[in-house]
Amino acid sequence: MSLLPIIAVGLGVGFAGGLFGIGGSIVLIPALTELLGPDQHRYQAAAMIVNFFVAVPAVYQHRRASAIERGTVIRIVPLALVAVLIGVGISELGFFAGEGETYLRALFGGFLFFSAAMEFRRYRRGDPIGQDLAGSHAGDRPPGVPHWRSIVWVAIPTGIAAGLLGIGGGIVAVPLQRRFLNIPLRQAIANSATLIIATSLVGATAKNYAYAMQNGRTFDALILAAVVVPTAIIGSMAGSRLTHKLPIRLLKGMFIVLLLIAGIRFSYTALRSLPTSPPQPRVAFYEEGRTSRNATDASWAPFP
Repeated sequence: MSLLPIIAVGLGVGFAGGLFGIGGSIVLIPALTELLGPDQHRYQAAAMIVNFFVAVPAVYQHRRASAIERGTVIRIVPLALVAVLIGVGISELGFFAGEGETYLRALFGGFLFFSAAMEFRRYRRGDPIGQDLAGSHAGDRPPGVPHWRSIVWVAIPTGIAAGLLGIGGGIVAVPLQRRFLNIPLRQAIANSATLIIATSLVGATAKNYAYAMQNGRTFDALILAAVVVPTAIIGSMAGSRLTHKLPIRLLKGMFIVLLLIAGIRFSYTALRSLPTSPPQPRVAFYEEGRTSRNATDASWAPFP
């Protein structure tokens, strides 16, 4: 198909990622599924690469606005990196292999739907970008760097979700920072974008290696990411600037609608294609050639 729709998707992915500090996977993966058909593991491998390039220009803008809390980010990153590797490992289990990939798509769809519900709840409470959840939230923060026990509640769920679902983790990290670290929304978005640089780099390396080993297609996800990245960078630069400049309640509402539509459609299509038998573990590509297509058909054999 034409590359133009995918390139256009990259612009939207970057804009949403930069604006909300979320990396962009929750836009990219559903869009690629609509354009190219189901291939969850490939899209997640590509999305993790794109997340890195979306986060870098966003972090540059947040740094210029002095919105990043370095002490908090430094404490979150190590635990989140361990958790993202665990998440990637879970996504590569036999349960999610072959036809079982449908379960991973269903899980991703459910996550989108849940995210839309949580965002709508905050939206109704009057929590657009630039406002604090309880009005004077920022002034009520205790001084100093958050305690490790609070950090764990942010780092572990963020890392596991990022590795398992191929997301940047910002859609998890932003509300968790608000809840457990008492961080204002702008700073939570800036911290999240900084965290995504680390989690996406490690996650993309692990996921693409696993994808190549399991499928024998080393460059499929890399090529797909290369098509999306240039416009995603442009979109991220624009979106991250708007985070600190414009009132975006309307855009926040549009984002919720996008999450809701994508979540419903993703879940529906995944549930319709659920396998009737338990998923079988994936077989390495170099072993597949040695297995006969039909044990009763002696005329076919890949190796004489």
